[in-house]
Amino acid sequence: MCFPLSLSHSDLSEQIKAVTKDSHVRAENTELMLAYQRGNVSLPQYKLLLCSLYEIYQALEEALDNNSNHPSVAPIYFPLELARLESVERDLEHFYGQDWREKIVVPAATKIYAHRLRQIGKDNPEYLVAHAYTRYLGDLSGGQVLGRITQKSLGLKGGEGLSFFSFPGVSSPNLFKQLYRSRMNSIELEEEERKGMLQEAVRAFELNIQVFDDLQKMVSVTERESELMHTTTRNRCTRHTSTHSKLADGEKVTARSLQIQTSLVNASPFFRMVLGICVALATVGMGIYAF
Repeated sequence: MCFPLSLSHSDLSEQIKAVTKDSHVRAENTELMLAYQRGNVSLPQYKLLLCSLYEIYQALEEALDNNSNHPSVAPIYFPLELARLESVERDLEHFYGQDWREKIVVPAATKIYAHRLRQIGKDNPEYLVAHAYTRYLGDLSGGQVLGRITQKSLGLKGGEGLSFFSFPGVSSPNLFKQLYRSRMNSIELEEEERKGMLQEAVRAFELNIQVFDDLQKMVSVTERESELMHTTTRNRCTRHTSTHSKLADGEKVTARSLQIQTSLVNASPFFRMVLGICVALATVGMGIYAF
């Protein structure tokens, strides 16, 4: 991947912002993010998102903790202010219960993202800066707005199920983002390392887009299955009601027929005699057929 020469003298944060501009727009136009923009996020969407965030932040924060003394990682290592893993765990417990670890589903794209984070944590720790910047500052920037949308869409009371969006260790998001960018821009990198980090920033956005698309596919499948199950149940109930109604109508017709026949028998001695002769002939006929 080639980058414009004008970026070579820019700060690292500005370089990342420039090279990920197109990817940023694409990420904002995924179905999941559009649902947030419309203020219409569903519970299945949010629960699956939390499952993915758990897997992603578990891998990211494990890698950051293991490389906290690395010269590229140390300047942007703020576990008390930014760590998200415990917050996501509280939200998952709220929706799934204490045994949430046994119930959550992690989409394939999320596992690929987590694998990449663990891989660079071992082989290229400096690349973690690109992922930390993309994830943490993105969450910090949109956290308050997305939190309110989620709360309103799902009818959540108080802060229950919304811990992920809360940063109690950050009193001023704007001031903190300025601090983070200045620390990030102070990192000393060789030219090849810088190019590698910019490429990794683009990859971080692409991985997030894949995660969002995968989540939406799973939600769509779940919704279709739920609708199919609902339709099947409704049709069964309709058929059962129709059959019951037909049986009831048949019983009424039979009852009326019997009433008519009984009244005829009771009304005419001649009719009773004729009926007796018919029964006798039928009995003789069946006996002959039996031989």
